[in-house]
Amino acid sequence: MKEILNLNYDNRYPEICNLDIYLPDTNQLCPVFIFFHGGGLEGGSKEDISKELKNITVQNIALISVEYRMYPNAKFPEFIEDAAKAIDFVIKYNNKNKLFSEYFVGGSSAGAYLSMMTYFDKKYLGKYGIDPSIIDGWFFDAGQPTTHFNVLRERGLDSRLIRVDEAAPLFFVDKNIDTKNQGNLMFIVAENDIEGRLEQTKLLLNTMKQFNYDMNKVTYKYMEGYTHCAYPIHEMVTDFIINTKKKI
Repeated sequence: MKEILNLNYDNRYPEICNLDIYLPDTNQLCPVFIFFHGGGLEGGSKEDISKELKNITVQNIALISVEYRMYPNAKFPEFIEDAAKAIDFVIKYNNKNKLFSEYFVGGSSAGAYLSMMTYFDKKYLGKYGIDPSIIDGWFFDAGQPTTHFNVLRERGLDSRLIRVDEAAPLFFVDKNIDTKNQGNLMFIVAENDIEGRLEQTKLLLNTMKQFNYDMNKVTYKYMEGYTHCAYPIHEMVTDFIINTKKKI
């Protein structure tokens, strides 16, 4: 495995907006998984990725772990803007270096929230002329489909409240729908997840179904007996990417 560490994707924030690339030992083009870490938009770091997740490189899949601005030094929607900027950077980096054959984007918890926002609200990637449909697969591990609890806290509201507005992936389900080019999506949630996360995820999926998303391209994984993100995801990431490549 080859490591390319601390590449800056936004020179306005050289100490924060960096990403790490982990490349498999191959000279062939390979799929890449762009990963956003969890931590409630206020903790965690790109270095927190597990050894297990790095093991996807054994399956000839590249891994990119992204750092982004967080509370208390950031506010909505800056962390989402960073996620979109990082995706744009990777695509342009690949155009120059010719490393990756397909693009996959995802994250865990807060990272899944960022990924869902860049998928469902097209304005973030649209700023760079990117439609979310060019991403071959999206991997949402226990993300919050409603307005994130720390965005509520930023507004001075009780973080337990349920809000569906411009800070909620669910808000954009009916916007600019192109079900023929929606990409492949995977959602993971645990039986004993954060309070309400299971029900919110089911609500998102049912709403997508009502708006005629191609549910044959949607995979839902229910982690029986587990708590929030307390399970290794590398095998699920690997299987999702391999199975998606077979459909492309």
